[in-house]
Amino acid sequence: MDNSRSIGIAPAPAFPAAGTLLLAALAALVAWWLWSAPTVPGHLAEWAPALGAGLLANIRISIAAIGLGSVVGLVIGALQLSPLVPLRIVSRCYVVVFRNAPMLVLIYFASYVFPFELKLGGHYVAFPDWIKVTIGLALPASANVAEIFRGAIGSIPAAQWEAATSLAFRRAQIFRWVVLPQCAKRMLPPWMNLYASITMATSLASLVGVHDLLDTAQIASTTVNRVDFTVTIYLTTLALFFIYCYPISRLTQRLERKYAFE
Repeated sequence: MDNSRSIGIAPAPAFPAAGTLLLAALAALVAWWLWSAPTVPGHLAEWAPALGAGLLANIRISIAAIGLGSVVGLVIGALQLSPLVPLRIVSRCYVVVFRNAPMLVLIYFASYVFPFELKLGGHYVAFPDWIKVTIGLALPASANVAEIFRGAIGSIPAAQWEAATSLAFRRAQIFRWVVLPQCAKRMLPPWMNLYASITMATSLASLVGVHDLLDTAQIASTTVNRVDFTVTIYLTTLALFFIYCYPISRLTQRLERKYAFE
């Protein structure tokens, strides 16, 4: 049984050499550019620590956003299966709204709806912009996780529910011992694909003042003020995102093929 089809996600075609060729092309382009502009490597080495710190900021935001979104999404997904109609309606509205909202709009919304600082016990505590971006990205992530969870639950054949019920399993036991173990495997590939998308969307954080990789590249470009360095720094930014996200994409495709026949 093709599980990826049963939860509504078509398996991605496998191109094992495409990513390697693209990475080699990028490396060759960077090498040629560095050779034609001999002063660029020095500037690039000077800004390398700042670029690394910026990439870590993007990774931190992506992990926090997918973690928060997964927790909230599992709750929303469970509410969509509730026997209570009002809960199903509210959770469904949540999913529809945040799955169809642009991420940039949600980031701006979170940036302006939350205060710049919180008053806790008579002290003011800063509310950093990167946390607001995390919340803004966690909203669509939670809506997508809810759909992934609902789809995985729906992919379990009804015969398994009936067989477990005939063995005197309670509903909670069926969920814990029969349904959830299968759902976890079926949810993993689309969840990882979602994480890669959230990671790439963290580049929007620079628009609200978060000091991330793209913001660092912009500062470096303005500071050095050379066309050849500007091209190199943005090409380096592209390469860093690719190096981080491409292995996730490859692993996702491998998991899709592995679980497609179980």
